[in-house]
Amino acid sequence: MPKVLRHTLVSVRDLLVTAGPFMIIALLLLGLAYVLLDPTPPKKVVLATGPDQGAYSEFGKRYAAILKKRGITVELRATQGAAENLKLLRDPKSGVDLAFVQGGAGEKLRADNPEADDVVSLGSLFYEPVWLFYREESAQRLLKADSLTSLTQLTGWKFNIGAKGSGAPNLMKRMLDANHVDQASLTLSRLEQTPAVVALLGGEIDALVFASAPESLMVQMLLQTPGVKLFHFNQAEAYSRRFPYMSPVTLPRGVVDLARDLPADDMHLVAPTAGLAAKDDTHPALIQLFVQAARQIHGEAGWFQHKAEFPNPKNTEWPLSKEADRFYRNGPPLLQQYLPFWLANLIDRMWVALVSIIAILIPMSRIVPPLYEFRIRSRIFRWYGQLRTVENAQGERPAEELMKDLDGIETRVERVSVPLSYTDELYALRSHINLVRRKLQASLQSSPSPTP
Repeated sequence: MPKVLRHTLVSVRDLLVTAGPFMIIALLLLGLAYVLLDPTPPKKVVLATGPDQGAYSEFGKRYAAILKKRGITVELRATQGAAENLKLLRDPKSGVDLAFVQGGAGEKLRADNPEADDVVSLGSLFYEPVWLFYREESAQRLLKADSLTSLTQLTGWKFNIGAKGSGAPNLMKRMLDANHVDQASLTLSRLEQTPAVVALLGGEIDALVFASAPESLMVQMLLQTPGVKLFHFNQAEAYSRRFPYMSPVTLPRGVVDLARDLPADDMHLVAPTAGLAAKDDTHPALIQLFVQAARQIHGEAGWFQHKAEFPNPKNTEWPLSKEADRFYRNGPPLLQQYLPFWLANLIDRMWVALVSIIAILIPMSRIVPPLYEFRIRSRIFRWYGQLRTVENAQGERPAEELMKDLDGIETRVERVSVPLSYTDELYALRSHINLVRRKLQASLQSSPSPTP
């Protein structure tokens, strides 16, 4: 092996041996921080949506498409609606991580367990109006009028209030109670959305109610079906005062179909606010991704909201997630605009730990150069001890024997390799060996010759 290469390898080895403990400590601290902070989100998440062809289902597909681009697989869990979603979200065995929820849906759950804090909110996403559709023929037959004008007129009607597990039954029962309508005076059914619509169109029931965003295919179809009318909530403001999770909203004239002028007049409705909720131990990076996706999906203008009105941190029944609150205050992390998500998230989650580790390691790193210098110089200085032993033994031991010891020291010193910056000390050692050699030679010359 060439001497230059051998000397280089020796220098690298010395540096690694000297800095090795320091590097091991740094790696251990980084590994501990990685385990504690868990910066990498899971690659799969389960989102509870709602009935097929409902708004929750349609929105869930959009979330899945957006997160797929980030390398996250979103499994959509079809349910009956908000009430079932909350139960799944709070069930540790369900496997559900996030769910669409409806304003007021968690009121009973919180009343039963006011200390529960295992669910966090990602914010409000959209208005979810109460759509009460009824047959015009039923109004003419039962009321002798063309339109239903008050919930008190529902007495004697066949009314589908929504499937068990959806949010509509809870809302409708509260509104009926507020109007002093005895539920026993109605023929109530609990059909799912599609069977309920079929029953309404077939004349088997007189009315049905949904609580859904206008993106629901069933809502859009019924709004354009001849002979089916939408109930006009003339007391929308009063409902919003009585039920704080409801807001008065207006379905503008012509918004459904401008050419056909549907609806023909502004329609006043009441609407709870739908939101997104998650388990409190859901990975923060996932929450950040879902809130960013929510801005893309729900941030545009719609039938009931202006552009950028949603998502927002208002009107949430559950505590707002810290990561969601960070998004609403500061927007998406800056690094995600320039780096791949996994790298931006890693830096974003680890930078505090990295700064702390650097703050610990910088003082420790100051001992590496002195240790390195000591290691190299000790390779030279240890021979000075043997050289001094030879020099001090002059006059006590035979000069020939001391000369042999000196030759042995010189031979071994010739095999010593040091970095170029320390060669002056190596040459100094060699010159000192020669100095002792000259003293021994002078001693041999001055000593009397043995008598023949």
